[in-house]
Amino acid sequence: MATAKFGRVITAMITPFLEDGSVDYEGAAALAKHLVAHGSEGILVGGTTGEGATMTTEEKLKLYKTIVDAVGRNATGKKVPVMGNIGTISTRDTILFGREAKKTGIDCALAIVPFYVKPNQEGMYQHFRAIAKHVDLPIVLYNVPGRTGVSIQPETIKRIVDECPNVVGIKDATGNWDQVTKEKTLLPDDFMIYSGDDAFTLPILAGGGVGVISVASHVIGDDLLAMVNAFEKGDLEKARALHLKMYPIMKGMFFVASPIPVKTAVNLIGQPGGHFRLPIVEPSEEEKNHVYQMLKDYGGLVK
Repeated sequence: MATAKFGRVITAMITPFLEDGSVDYEGAAALAKHLVAHGSEGILVGGTTGEGATMTTEEKLKLYKTIVDAVGRNATGKKVPVMGNIGTISTRDTILFGREAKKTGIDCALAIVPFYVKPNQEGMYQHFRAIAKHVDLPIVLYNVPGRTGVSIQPETIKRIVDECPNVVGIKDATGNWDQVTKEKTLLPDDFMIYSGDDAFTLPILAGGGVGVISVASHVIGDDLLAMVNAFEKGDLEKARALHLKMYPIMKGMFFVASPIPVKTAVNLIGQPGGHFRLPIVEPSEEEKNHVYQMLKDYGGLVK
């Protein structure tokens, strides 16, 4: 049976930017500490939600080191796993960046299916095989066809895992129950399947997944972890009730381009969400009011 080696609730953390466009490293460290205190058992840095595609290599490496230093040990002295996004559309660049990222102290790497170029299954196999062979870190694949235009198939994942023991899990954002079921059927028992969609977390847990790499956990992390705990204890009634309670927030974080809603929400709850980088823009007043109302309706998140 798979266990969540990097935490059951991992927050795909936003990156706060200052008004002048630079990275707010101090704010990022403070936010990471807040997340760990409110349900996050792991932190993913530099992913889609973190606007990693708009950041330079130097900025990302400094940010990864900042977060490792900030939450490498929590209040009880227990290590908080930090996952760093290393994925690009170039196999060579991913390998080179992954090697540098390892030096920051991250515990594992996230590698996305190459976007824009839309490789076939053989291309994906060769891409991830090369990364796994040349980056000495545990690697979690990221399958999000809504952003990449293509989906890595379970049979291809099996080919990779059979040859590359450091490919240890997947962030599955396909929203496809057949895909998840086939992954569980074909892959080793200890292979970790994380939901890449907050609203799909409970079904993925029921199918044998280990948790979620979450956006909504920026604001409802305690309840999200409580749902996972309830499921693991066999209290399906409580898990279902929490799922239904959280559903409006889990879906509402994507009513416009992410990370606009979640970053706005973080600012509204008094945490350092910061500014955006183009092509992501500040919310309109209407969008900001919509996020505020979501938080207010949830109860206790804003005054």
